[in-house]
Amino acid sequence: MKVIESLQNEIALPFPIVTIGNFDGVHLGHQAVLKLVKQRAQEMDGTVVVLTFDPHPLRVLAPELELRFLSDPEEKLRLLAQAGVDVVVRLPFTREFAAQTPLEFMRDVLGTGLGSRELYVGQNFRFGQGRQGTIQTLLDAAPSLGFTVRVIAPVMVNGLPVSSTRIRDLIQAGAVSQAAAELGRSYVLRGRVVRGEGRGEALGYPTANLIPPPGRVLPQDGVYAAELEIDSKILPAVTYIGERPTFGPGARRIEAHLLEGAQNLYEREIGVAFHEWLREDMVFDSTALLTRQIAADVGRTREVLRSLCAAQPRVSSA
Repeated sequence: MKVIESLQNEIALPFPIVTIGNFDGVHLGHQAVLKLVKQRAQEMDGTVVVLTFDPHPLRVLAPELELRFLSDPEEKLRLLAQAGVDVVVRLPFTREFAAQTPLEFMRDVLGTGLGSRELYVGQNFRFGQGRQGTIQTLLDAAPSLGFTVRVIAPVMVNGLPVSSTRIRDLIQAGAVSQAAAELGRSYVLRGRVVRGEGRGEALGYPTANLIPPPGRVLPQDGVYAAELEIDSKILPAVTYIGERPTFGPGARRIEAHLLEGAQNLYEREIGVAFHEWLREDMVFDSTALLTRQIAADVGRTREVLRSLCAAQPRVSSA
């Protein structure tokens, strides 16, 4: 997959079929659009083109907001490549760029810049200065610029449209299994294992400790049935997110205990896939009570992982 970060130089692509968006998480809705674009590109010997922006437009237009995302830029690229995208055009988003009128954007970016032949967008797509551009704007102006527009209905799960915003809300509420149904895979956080304080090992449950990655959506504090992605292996784990209130205030951490034997994971990059929320964070009156609860969490995690369908992907390969 090729990544282009400027339209200053002429881009000559065979029959570019373009879709536009932030593609945070590359969820089922995104995947459905990309599948249609890929099918059409195969029919026309064309090019699957994703037009996206960096940074996220809201970082420029509303910098006071604290934004968290389902995927970092590199993970997003990996997911788009897996979906069959040929070219990602990742343009710098600035206030000057945002000031383009809808017709300027269509002419300079979609027309002259990309040479678009077909454009696929969702029903609620808005663009241009002040989000003035609508689907009708596209339909009216596209023929004179040499491309056609196809409007795609949203993918529905449990009667609701799939969206990155909804998935973020589900994860932050701890509803990771519901989020997985809309992502098309379990939600994964990746990071480097750091040294902890050894409390888990002292209790008989050694953990791999991760500092939460900056800018990513974090599941609600509590305990989860999970799996760890370590190199090419996927291993069952019970995972805790929180500040370990039983031991007093501390930094928020992700702590994962492998169910099938301890490994030295310090300084290694691992992924944590969250499958199901087991319980909320709790304060225990003694380490004995905490140890007893961890044993119950381990047993419940084994049950959850056994119940997962082996035919379905459980950890993102991004």
